[in-house]
Amino acid sequence: MSMDFTAKLKTLMDLSALINSTLDARQVRVQAIEAATTLVGAETGSLLLFDAASNELYFEVALGEKGARLKEIRLPAAQGIAGWVLQHEQGVIVNDPGNDPRFYRAADARSQFTTRSLMAAPLVVKGKTIGVLEAINKVGGTFDNSDLDLLIFLANQVAPAIENAGLYAELREVFHETALTLSEALECRDTYTGGHTRRVCDYSLAIGESLGLSRSDLDRLKLSAILHDIGKIGVADAILRKAGPLEADEFAQMQQHVRFGGEILQQVRSMAEIIPGVLYHHEKYDGSGYPEALKGEAIPILARIIAVADTYDAMTTDRPYRQGLSRAKALAELRRCGGSQFDATIVEAFIRGLKEQEEAP
Repeated sequence: MSMDFTAKLKTLMDLSALINSTLDARQVRVQAIEAATTLVGAETGSLLLFDAASNELYFEVALGEKGARLKEIRLPAAQGIAGWVLQHEQGVIVNDPGNDPRFYRAADARSQFTTRSLMAAPLVVKGKTIGVLEAINKVGGTFDNSDLDLLIFLANQVAPAIENAGLYAELREVFHETALTLSEALECRDTYTGGHTRRVCDYSLAIGESLGLSRSDLDRLKLSAILHDIGKIGVADAILRKAGPLEADEFAQMQQHVRFGGEILQQVRSMAEIIPGVLYHHEKYDGSGYPEALKGEAIPILARIIAVADTYDAMTTDRPYRQGLSRAKALAELRRCGGSQFDATIVEAFIRGLKEQEEAP
């Protein structure tokens, strides 16, 4: 049974609200497919984007438990029903794909999914086709022209949102890479910490992902980790580049780098949410850290995460006055200090995150 008008209207309104409230590219794309399959009564759906550099279509999102296998597939822009839609810039209904010469059978073979019926619409922005939205396997019947009209209408609504979210993601990545490059340039003042910022960023994200942080929180964590030592720009070279352990007064001056970092970032309104990660990443879970001797969960979570990542990298990096610890010894030390110097939950998340990174293909 098809959806009634009220349910369809609510689906469209929910999608419209999302489009107008987020620039999260992944969220927009997934919601677009879910709305498409719901509106036309399809079993599943997929969204393919056009890669102009390689002249290929690739599966950006594919719903269902076998969808992940489709994400590995790239096909020439002229191949398959999606390729035909891309080339001709018009929607199409194929209720018998097995007998349609345009049908790309390798996708079914790879995903072990059977396509019984298929409907596709182009995603067009300012006269340019950026991809194809598909609805697959009509539940309890076959697709008709009213279904196609709905899919085309939906594609026309979401295409600009997908394009804008993609451009925003690209801009955000450029900004992160620029900030990372500047932070790494700052590292050149200390010849013994090359690559520290990038490693701390990678370790922090491994922790955040292991903890299941949201995409927006991961973005804040990434930028906080990139800029966690930005305040060292205010520390004298004689202290920053000292080849041996710091004296008490020198260490007191080094401690000021977190405050310097917070003051620098306060000048940029959009940086307000990442200041806690920069300002408090040297606080300790038992309250013995600096600059404000915060304790336990009073320490912002971004700072607790960066503290573990920062310390692990410091322990495993060679210095003129000591050799870095092995990975096993460094992890054992983190565990030993869990509950005192560090949040033990975050230490365990870090260990899980490292293991997941190793096991990733």
